[in-house]
Amino acid sequence: MFFIIGLVVVFASIIAGFLLEGGSIPTLLHPLPAEGIMIFGAAVGAFLASNPPHLIKRVVGDISKPLKGSPYTKAVYMEVLMMQYEVYVNIKKGGLLALEQDVNDPHNSAIFKKYPAFTTNHHALDFFCDSMKLLINGSAKMDEIDLVMDADLDVHHAENAAPGAAVGTMADAFPAFGIVACVMGIVITMGFLDQPPNVIGSKVGAALVGTFLGILLAYGVFQPLSKNIDAVNTAESFYFNCMRAGLTSFGNGAAPVTAVEFARRNIPSTERPGSGELEEVVRQIKPR
Repeated sequence: MFFIIGLVVVFASIIAGFLLEGGSIPTLLHPLPAEGIMIFGAAVGAFLASNPPHLIKRVVGDISKPLKGSPYTKAVYMEVLMMQYEVYVNIKKGGLLALEQDVNDPHNSAIFKKYPAFTTNHHALDFFCDSMKLLINGSAKMDEIDLVMDADLDVHHAENAAPGAAVGTMADAFPAFGIVACVMGIVITMGFLDQPPNVIGSKVGAALVGTFLGILLAYGVFQPLSKNIDAVNTAESFYFNCMRAGLTSFGNGAAPVTAVEFARRNIPSTERPGSGELEEVVRQIKPR
């Protein structure tokens, strides 16, 4: 929502200033179709040429994220804390093998099905269950499991950073393509040097719109879009670190309530449930 508000403020401020200086909207709009085709088309073409198909698909999927905002709300974090507590308390009661079937088939697990925000996030589900399998199978020590989770998070972070970086690179190209459009306009103007000054001035003005449009798209639209995509994707890393902290703590011998407290401390302060609030909720969870 704030992304849209920001764009409205950008364009409204520029247009208002232009009109206050005596500018004419038709004069500004007349060259926009041709200039827009050159600038935007060249930027999109360069974007397609410089990125692999899987990243292009990822960028297309992430374009709408600034409009939706981060899905990792306080309620989503509370759910993942409750999920962890129920997993850990059941292991405490029945041993590690009590959760073997649940982590091997989480979509049919009586425990995991209680937490839809977690089970519908397939990256988070795989991350937690794959790490739990290593703990349950006894195929790795806890410090080795922590290293595996750390490596997994590094890869995930790099993948999440790529779409924003790709959009940012495209944003950096817009001013240059604006200059290209401007130069093309000046080339066209050269053919009208025998015309009256008002005709030449109109052609030069149209050419300069290219530079204006390139800079505006770069710093008024696509750079903010890039930063916003980065911010939303970065929020996901806190969610994964929350699970990592809880699992590592429990695997090192902490009680379930202590493990989820470690997990809670990895949640951003703006979305973090209070300690008393969490304790009150998890006390209602009983092992099966």
